[in-house]
Amino acid sequence: MEQMIHSPALRRKARASLSNASSRFDLGRESVDDGWEQEQPPEVIPTEIRLEQVRSAISYNRSPDLPFDRSVNPYRGCEHGCIYCFARPSHAYLGLSPGLDFETRLIARPNVAQVLRQELSKPRYKVATLAMGTNTDPYQPCERDHGLARACLEVLQDFNHPIAIVTKGSLIERDLDILSDMATKGLVRVGISVTTLDPELSRRMEPRAPTPARRLAVINRLSDAGVPVRLMASPVVPGLTDHELEALLAAGASAGADAASWIMLRLPREVSELWQDWLAEHEPGRAAKVMARLREMHGGRDYDPRWGQRMRGEGEYAAMIGRRFNAACRRLGLAERQPDLTTDLFERPPQPGDQLGLF
Repeated sequence: MEQMIHSPALRRKARASLSNASSRFDLGRESVDDGWEQEQPPEVIPTEIRLEQVRSAISYNRSPDLPFDRSVNPYRGCEHGCIYCFARPSHAYLGLSPGLDFETRLIARPNVAQVLRQELSKPRYKVATLAMGTNTDPYQPCERDHGLARACLEVLQDFNHPIAIVTKGSLIERDLDILSDMATKGLVRVGISVTTLDPELSRRMEPRAPTPARRLAVINRLSDAGVPVRLMASPVVPGLTDHELEALLAAGASAGADAASWIMLRLPREVSELWQDWLAEHEPGRAAKVMARLREMHGGRDYDPRWGQRMRGEGEYAAMIGRRFNAACRRLGLAERQPDLTTDLFERPPQPGDQLGLF
């Protein structure tokens, strides 16, 4: 039976999850004091990073809800620790908890760029836009030490391969040299996720992500460098952040975004209980309203995973958010769809051992 292990608040400093529930593939876990613990427990839960050698770098999907069919993710887990993150259940496949483990026990994939190069070099590979940051953030803090997102970008630049990046991380500014070069060829676009303009709410929901103001500054830097940027108002949290929608879009437009998108809060699998625990501690007065709105959009359930419904829900409330979004985008000149990235520049660079052409 799954057991919720609540950690003392002191040890959860700068972490969003209130628990470390065993995963659905685990037999269970329980903290027990056997009397032998002599040392004072740490004041904060440290971040642990393990390494994983990958056999394939590109993951393919057939989801009709997504505008891409392939992605690359240099990391598993995310230190940003966004409590609402739909990717948390993916940690269960590693035998780890979608709760605190997702934020503190990360996996880096040091050979991901090398394997990506090998896959792009295969004669049968057919080029299409590759997405990065679709599961966990490629520019989370550990990227500063491991540099795997940049290594992947260098490979894609060598191949003139189109890339769409989603991030909250300000570290993306480090790679402006590559991004601006690729942008001149129509090979890159970036989505910056801004959930709220309230720095205090952001700190509680997204404890180790850059502040909203810092993310808007990133949009400005990218835009000034000629990189197309989308303001992603995601997720919209009913009863908590929904009133900010127009202000978010206006702030993004002022920072230089040329497009925008939105997704409703999603609570798949373990995320629902983690989210409701967070609401009970941080927003007890709004918890009932938030969950009532979500269930209203999902047929009485916390989440409806059906294609076409899971991203935005259905019903009058969801439709109202859509109308507000469309009206604000028209007023601000924000496009909902950006032009397709170019694929006709794709070329496999010479590899060591290749036979040289005679002419």
